[in-house]
Amino acid sequence: MSEHRRKPPQPQGGGRAAARRGQSGSSSGRRAAPRGATGSPSDSYGSGPHGGEERSFGGRAEARRAAQRSGGGRRRAAEPGRGGRRAAPGGRAADPGKKRLIDYPRAGRYGWRRWVPSWKLVSGLSLAFFGSLVAIAGVGYAMVSVPDVAQTATAQNNVYYWADGSEMVSTGGETNRQIINLSQIPKEMQLAVVSQENKTFYNDSGIDPKGIARAMFNMARGGDTQGGSTITQQYVKNAMLDDQSQTVTRKFKELFVSIKVGASVSKDEIMAGYLNSAYYGRNAYGIQAAARAYFNKDAIDLNPGQCAFLSATLKGATYYDPAGATSIDPVNATPEKNKRRAKLQMQDTLDKMVELGHLDAATRAKYTDLPKVQNPRSNSALSGQTGYIVDLVNAYLVNNSEKTGITERRLREGGLSIHTTFKKDKVAALEKAVKKVEKANIDPKERPDTDTHVQFGGASVDPATGGIVAIYGGTDATKHFTNNADVTGAQVGSTFKPFVLAAAMKWGVRDPDGPEVQAQDERTVVSPKSLYSGQNKFKIKNYDGSVWHDEDGKEWLQVNDGDKSLGTPPDYKIDLREAMQFSVNSAFVQLGMDVGLDKVKEAAVDSGILDNSLVGATFPSFSIGISDPSAIRMAGSYATFAASGQQRAPYSVTKVTSKDGPVFTHEVETKQAFTSLVADNVTDVLKTVVEDGTGTNAQLPGRDVAGKTGTTDDNKSAWFVGYTPQLSTAISMFRYPDDETIKDRKFLEMYGTGDQDSIHGSSFPSEIWQAYMSDALKGEPVKKFPKPEPIGEIVNEETASPTPSVTETEEESPTPTPSPSKTKNNPPAPPTPTESCDSFWGCEGDDGGNGNGNGGEETGGTDETTSPTPTITETGDDGGANGNGGNGNGGLFGGDTT
Repeated sequence: MSEHRRKPPQPQGGGRAAARRGQSGSSSGRRAAPRGATGSPSDSYGSGPHGGEERSFGGRAEARRAAQRSGGGRRRAAEPGRGGRRAAPGGRAADPGKKRLIDYPRAGRYGWRRWVPSWKLVSGLSLAFFGSLVAIAGVGYAMVSVPDVAQTATAQNNVYYWADGSEMVSTGGETNRQIINLSQIPKEMQLAVVSQENKTFYNDSGIDPKGIARAMFNMARGGDTQGGSTITQQYVKNAMLDDQSQTVTRKFKELFVSIKVGASVSKDEIMAGYLNSAYYGRNAYGIQAAARAYFNKDAIDLNPGQCAFLSATLKGATYYDPAGATSIDPVNATPEKNKRRAKLQMQDTLDKMVELGHLDAATRAKYTDLPKVQNPRSNSALSGQTGYIVDLVNAYLVNNSEKTGITERRLREGGLSIHTTFKKDKVAALEKAVKKVEKANIDPKERPDTDTHVQFGGASVDPATGGIVAIYGGTDATKHFTNNADVTGAQVGSTFKPFVLAAAMKWGVRDPDGPEVQAQDERTVVSPKSLYSGQNKFKIKNYDGSVWHDEDGKEWLQVNDGDKSLGTPPDYKIDLREAMQFSVNSAFVQLGMDVGLDKVKEAAVDSGILDNSLVGATFPSFSIGISDPSAIRMAGSYATFAASGQQRAPYSVTKVTSKDGPVFTHEVETKQAFTSLVADNVTDVLKTVVEDGTGTNAQLPGRDVAGKTGTTDDNKSAWFVGYTPQLSTAISMFRYPDDETIKDRKFLEMYGTGDQDSIHGSSFPSEIWQAYMSDALKGEPVKKFPKPEPIGEIVNEETASPTPSVTETEEESPTPTPSPSKTKNNPPAPPTPTESCDSFWGCEGDDGGNGNGNGGEETGGTDETTSPTPTITETGDDGGANGNGGNGNGGLFGGDTT
């Protein structure tokens, strides 16, 4: 072939043709020129004498062909994990010999296999994780120190202040503690806590991993944390007063400290530290302080029964102190429940001591009852009313800890400045009024059968704020432990009737022809001029007119005070104002049935009564006070009427501060429980009770006063609750043994008490109220109640007498003297002549007990119809019903904490 016909040689490196050949290699099957080829045909095919060595598999061209055969093409060959090697920067393939530090996702694996870690990776990460934990544990172990039990006795006092900012008392951190050696702690005490709390104490390492995990799990779920379950862990927890937060960090710190204590401290030292740092209640830290607080003896002198009892208090003294802690939990921490709980725990501990060989059966048999404990108060600064106030304040803070941020433990640590709502002059005035009436009338030496165990309670609330300005809890907080202002169980009697009237004015009575459940627009709002029967032994009916029967099929015959009828014969109709004025049971029991007892209960709760203090809401007698709210709650609920329907929950703390600044500040919350129309009409009716009814002893010359008397079944309690525009006060009186050694204590009758035939709200309670309020309102401006607009319709008007009503007669003749228009309301001559009371208007007092009978058989109530002359029993209050009295809890902070 001629020279000019030959093709010029291709440039080294390939050029365009080489590029085309490389692009079409998959179809032509020709090899692409390897890097460094000469351009000759022989070089192009890798044969011939100058072709060099043959290209080995795995070069660039072969890699491309392998990628193309797998369907990826050149682009896919450059993608990692898609059948080819990862392309190196500049388009070159990665070095197949280069390895990653962590082969994940795994190279050379496809699909789900790429995401399954290798055993090497798992093992390596596990070793790294546990190695880190060991390192952290080592650092933590090195950083913590063994706690010093002496530092657990560093709690400070809390300082309580009167409303004017002056100091009331400093208490809470008094040195009721003393650290002693293990040799001074009875062996039975040591073995009691081991038997009950940590059987493996002398053999374990000091920690309980399961308990710690459980606590952390609970924290993760947002639940309550649980303390360490070993004695070592509990000792560490008690000793770590520098940090009481319930956090994971603190739990880890406790863990490290417990491990260090278990490894470096002897079991005897741990036991001594635990028993010297634990809290036994009654502000006693340590076994020596506890022995003194409960038994007034040294720890070394405790017997096995006392040791077992004290070990029970370690579970929580609030619920195991036989004296009770009703200010903290009025429902579950009563003396009776605490005694039962403590006895069961004590007996269980003794049994376990025998089972584990720590106590012989003969010795154990000597301790079958709770040991006798002494007065729970040791601080003389808490005598008088101060102790009751401090208890009430502490209960408010602890029971509202979600709002106040103050737990029982935080309170014990001290260092708080607590500003209260109590006014020193008013507290002194209330105590003075009670003691004055008590000294003048109650004489246990002269009349031991009737004047022993007489108790009074009282509370005074500011309607504008709900602040409690004064209480009377009993004779002395260091001698009488129950706060009579807060929780007593004494039924309130007729002082409950204003809630029935409020419900009738708010909701109205039901249509007799309508369904049982009726909307408000299907009811008839009641006017105070509405007429109801004042007949004694009145047969109570359902709202539809059918006779009410109890669960035994018996009818309810409502008894009035003195077993007498009130109203105009022959049907004894009486309007609601007069029925309230003279506390006529039958009228208000039937009104409650017409309105619906559920609505009566709702009105009471809306006004501020705690739901858990209301009992018997399915019985007709519910309307006349068989429930037992506290004096504080009764004063607070009447304050709602004084404030024209605005309800403000009673409270006792305005603010709390510490060295670090504000801790809690109370904010007054107001809700409109009733319209001003309803509330002011209730007030207007209650004014007549004081002006011309059963509460005349409570009059304050020149001031508007509204109130209601109340007496309960069998004359076991008497009340007066009343208010002015500026102040609402409740006074209670009852007989209840103060001696806790008496089993099955119960309320006693007050017939003959104070040398009177019977006690009613119109007697001693109203006298105390008047004496206190006269003092408490000195210097206060005179204010009048709002004049109410007319409300509602006159129910049962068609059966009314054509003669003037009581209200109209009062306007004509305001003085309680006999007149024809008034004597027409007297009961009929038989069995007691009208003249027996001198005049209907001359009879002061409330209604008496009520009865429940069938065919004339009744129970309860008072019967003084044989008396030929007027007596105090003719002026009594209403009562409870056939044993349906409640002993629920009406404490200020019990159940529905406020």
